[in-house]
Amino acid sequence: MAPLKDIATDLTKTARDAAYVAVGLGVLGFQKAQVQRQELVKRLAEPRSQLEERLGEVRGEIIEQVRTVDGTVEQAIERLQARLEPLEAKLPPQARDLVKQAQTQARQARQQLRDLLLNSAA
Repeated sequence: MAPLKDIATDLTKTARDAAYVAVGLGVLGFQKAQVQRQELVKRLAEPRSQLEERLGEVRGEIIEQVRTVDGTVEQAIERLQARLEPLEAKLPPQARDLVKQAQTQARQARQQLRDLLLNSAA
């Protein structure tokens, strides 16, 4: 009977050791996965920061170009209005008021477009 008890004890001990080994391997595997995840996050963070930096530069260039175009358009509008002023003076008062309203609305529309372009580029 003693050999059977020894076999049962050895079997229990071996099963317990196997369970400990399995748990240990699981912990080691989990830790390795965590380390690889952290390394991957680090590797992905660098290109992302470079991309964000380049995107910021492109946005700055777009804003600068929008401002340049806006300045050019504004100058053209001012020249056109200067040429049309003598004609406006010859218009009847009601027509002159309509022209002024149209100019005000056009100015507001340009400002809204300018704000939209600059806000979407920023």
